[in-house]
Amino acid sequence: MPLNKVVKNAQEACADIQDNMTLMLGGFGLCGIPENCIAELVRQGVKGLTCISNNAGVDDFGLGLLLHQRQVKKMISSYVGENAEFERQMLSGELEVELIPQGTLATRCLAAGYGMPAVFTPAGVGTEVAEGKEVRNFHGRDYLLEMAFDADFAIVKACKGDTMGNLVFRATARNFNPLMAMAGKITIAEVEELVEPGDLDPNEIHTPGIYVHRIFKGEHYEKRIEQRTVRQ
Repeated sequence: MPLNKVVKNAQEACADIQDNMTLMLGGFGLCGIPENCIAELVRQGVKGLTCISNNAGVDDFGLGLLLHQRQVKKMISSYVGENAEFERQMLSGELEVELIPQGTLATRCLAAGYGMPAVFTPAGVGTEVAEGKEVRNFHGRDYLLEMAFDADFAIVKACKGDTMGNLVFRATARNFNPLMAMAGKITIAEVEELVEPGDLDPNEIHTPGIYVHRIFKGEHYEKRIEQRTVRQ
């Protein structure tokens, strides 16, 4: 793997993403979303994608943009709310959806990053989540066998990165990004600030560059903030 992993932009970073691939995309709600890469996937028009992400953004932002263009075949996520188009496509049968517990989503990412084929977890035992899955009892408690994810690409967003791929995330924008960065066969990182090796404090690095294959400086981040009005 080259030490300098910089590519010019999202177009170069995503050039070999093809129809029917499986993608992991960092983000939680509207926080820590790889906005530039999602915009490029919309521009490319790749279709039949399986997307692994906590949720699918909102109707006009994040993964919601891919849903509107009917580019997503299947969503593997923990949350449907706040995206009316996601809900509509799921209820109408247009979109295949695998809803899984949020901790299980994180653990299956982690397992892929660690090179583990599967993990056992108590989450979902006795619910619809357990249908068709192996259940094993350890020390008197039932656990589900959950398979590690197998994603062609992981696409993440960090506030800072260096040319060797070391990444630093800001506050809650860290969310699923470090776990997914470990787990993709090819990991693409877009960053707000791109610096030279040695400019990052080693003690502040969240994702070592060994996990990152391509990195570029993103542009024009909207970085929306979720707001809820509960009383007029």
